[in-house]
Amino acid sequence: MSKPLKLGLIAVFGAVVVYLINPTLWGLLADKPAPSSTATASFSASIPVSGTIVNPQKIDNKISVTGSVVANESVELKSEISGLVEKIHFKEGTPVKEGTLLVSLDDDEILAQLEKMRYTQKLMEDQEFRQRSLLEKEAISQEEYDIALTELNTVASDIKILQSQYAKTKIRAPFNGIVGLRQISVGSYLTPNEPIVNIYSINPVKIDFSVPEKYSSKVQVGDAIRFITDAMEAPGEGKIYAIEPMVDNETRTLKMRALSPNPGGRLLPGQFAKVELIFSSLEQALMIPTEAVIPELGGHKVFISRQGVVESVPVEVGIRTESKVQIVMGLQPNDTVITSGILQIRPGSTVDLTLTN
Repeated sequence: MSKPLKLGLIAVFGAVVVYLINPTLWGLLADKPAPSSTATASFSASIPVSGTIVNPQKIDNKISVTGSVVANESVELKSEISGLVEKIHFKEGTPVKEGTLLVSLDDDEILAQLEKMRYTQKLMEDQEFRQRSLLEKEAISQEEYDIALTELNTVASDIKILQSQYAKTKIRAPFNGIVGLRQISVGSYLTPNEPIVNIYSINPVKIDFSVPEKYSSKVQVGDAIRFITDAMEAPGEGKIYAIEPMVDNETRTLKMRALSPNPGGRLLPGQFAKVELIFSSLEQALMIPTEAVIPELGGHKVFISRQGVVESVPVEVGIRTESKVQIVMGLQPNDTVITSGILQIRPGSTVDLTLTN
């Protein structure tokens, strides 16, 4: 058999095999389902996002600054005169009333001088009485009587000086407060430059703080503040009662002072305070998370979901807090604002929304 004939027979045989097999393969291909709608839908599936419903709420227009707690009254007690400490009448760290005797200095010498001057005063009084009687009888001149009267008045003045010096040997509390730690001991020689003890009045306390000068026109006496220290479990409140009438040239801030009740003594002078100054309160503010606001040229926008479809809404922002921003214009109560997945969506996108608080 010639080679061409062999090739021809092989070709015919292959064609027959293909013919016999081809209908089966064709049937299998015919039975194979077309690309499913599920696969097609995978490209148009809803995008999972988070969102929140806008509800009106009360918000304070405020700023936060740092400050410190200051005693309402405080003084470092010192003696006006030098002397030996005879007795200490107070216990450290305890409350005292105004006028309470705290320290007694040695007063023996002053008391002796007072006794001497009182004897002299008695003598001068008798002499003035006799001179006045003689003057009435015109037995002496007016000048002689004036000398006796002057001597009496001089003695009286000397007695007042000694009484004042005696009072200075008794060191008393100048106001109601709490005494600190004493710096002296019994038997020590006290001089006017040596501190004795500090006294603090801490109910109420003062809160000192400063605000940037741009807020100077918004702050006035009587404004409320909130503050908290590391030792407090809940914020305290106070009212501004004094404002420095000058802006600090170095810090460009305005100093002010508030008063706050401190009946339990929980606030102590020197404590660091975080102060919130409240300018005004808005009862029906629309607040949304900061991450939901998208900056754009000339303003801001947000994405909202209406029946699972994304819409872009231009908005005007107002007050900002640490985590939220007020929407002044553009949103309505009960709108659903999208807060996550913002980079994957665009107007018209279908979303699978999960609400968060």
